[in-house]
Amino acid sequence: MKGVVLAGGLGKRLEPLTRITNKHLLPIYDRPMIYYPLQTLVEAGISEILIVTGGANAGDFLRLLGNGSEFGLKHLDYTYQRGEGGIAEALRLAEHFAAGQPLVVILGDNIVERSIKPFVERFAAAGRGAKILLKEVEDPWRFGVAELRDGRIVGIEEKPARPKSSYIVTGIYLYDAKVFDIIRTLQPSGRGELEITDVNSVYLQRGEMTYDILDGWWTDAGLPETLYRATTLVREGILGQPIPSIRDSQSAIHDPR
Repeated sequence: MKGVVLAGGLGKRLEPLTRITNKHLLPIYDRPMIYYPLQTLVEAGISEILIVTGGANAGDFLRLLGNGSEFGLKHLDYTYQRGEGGIAEALRLAEHFAAGQPLVVILGDNIVERSIKPFVERFAAAGRGAKILLKEVEDPWRFGVAELRDGRIVGIEEKPARPKSSYIVTGIYLYDAKVFDIIRTLQPSGRGELEITDVNSVYLQRGEMTYDILDGWWTDAGLPETLYRATTLVREGILGQPIPSIRDSQSAIHDPR
């Protein structure tokens, strides 16, 4: 299997932080955001990885990551997405790279606590279809929500006002090579983009969609509050202790001892 990290987009929801850089180059605790999805793929046993980026700072990824040797890779591939055509449009740029092999696709702002290797291995053993990784969250209306029944996904609803479950579709997708045929059939949504939810819906209609639920914590980092949450979770995982509150920090500063 091969891996794809989607790291394009303008990151407008993080303005002004993203005014002079790509969102995926912002820091999450002690390293750039792009390091985390890359490491997730490497830990899952994937050694052939494509970075899809775009915008005025695309060259910064090459300067930062080079050939991927820091991650134990022999080579790292790059491609460029012009504009903001949606996740499915960005994924379409990986067709030549995939060369008929199945893919693990991860959004560049998705950060997970634990390895996804067991899910990747299960999908590789099945050899066909698609798999999405779900996570139970407190604010499902911000995401694509999976409707589950009798251990199966029966529907996916994008940002519903009244979610049918608290399980959301994270930005980690596993697809067979048919995904590119599906993308070619898509029409732009009302936002003018090719939506990944439409890709998943086709697999669902064909009865070729499975799911697993992520272990440990998961977060995206596309909003100021989730960028902060990601830093908090990573720091606690590394140091094994929570970040002190502002009040605690101020007390420590003024402690006469």
